[in-house]
Amino acid sequence: MLFALVCASAASPALADNPGYNRPGLSFSPSVLDLGDVTLEQGLPDWTRGRDDGVTSSTYTADTSLRIGLGHQLEVELGDSFYNHLHMSGDGDNESSTGRGDSSVALKYALPSPFKQLTWGLLGSMEFTDGKPAFRNDDKTYQLGMAANWQLDDKNTLGGYINDSRMGGRDSDTFSINENHALTSQLSVYVEFAVEHDPDNGNGTLAGGGLAWAVTPNVQLDASVRHRISGYANDWEAGLGASVYFGH
Repeated sequence: MLFALVCASAASPALADNPGYNRPGLSFSPSVLDLGDVTLEQGLPDWTRGRDDGVTSSTYTADTSLRIGLGHQLEVELGDSFYNHLHMSGDGDNESSTGRGDSSVALKYALPSPFKQLTWGLLGSMEFTDGKPAFRNDDKTYQLGMAANWQLDDKNTLGGYINDSRMGGRDSDTFSINENHALTSQLSVYVEFAVEHDPDNGNGTLAGGGLAWAVTPNVQLDASVRHRISGYANDWEAGLGASVYFGH
């Protein structure tokens, strides 16, 4: 169904007021949709690989995010991962599991900017515990993040992102910086560096990058990859995705 929508949108007239997409990368777009506008963002899928106590785990996740503009610099985001696959091996075990993950709801607010070059916003979310046991969090997760972009020139943008995630009375934090460069009017690349803090295992760092290709003004394809540099973090994180802006 997603690819049918992509093809239909690719053939439709261009929509001039597309504010951008949250994919790819750890951060999110600080801009919001106009009232009644709709965007669908889909992982095709995203992949993580980590190792803990001698056990290697690989997870494939097809995250879906439906964004709806509410007006007054607000948008609501409804999330789910209808397909997940986990494979664990090592220490004498070899197990696999497939199923749906937890759903979420989020609210984004585009902050007023004192500078023309600056766009920034807040994103608060709540993730439920309604997925299959292998992909379900132990408790509801509450997150609050802030993203900011500074337009350096016509082709380069510097971004920053900070997020606090609270589950079961314990906090995990992520901080990242990124630089985006437009190769053409349709193709852009970015690099990012991130620091993650886990309450049980301390800090970890990752670095990576990716690209975004505007197939049409309202359809984007993306690819990204990150690798652990130090500390406690996933060894690899990567993903492919498609985003479609429908307007209203």
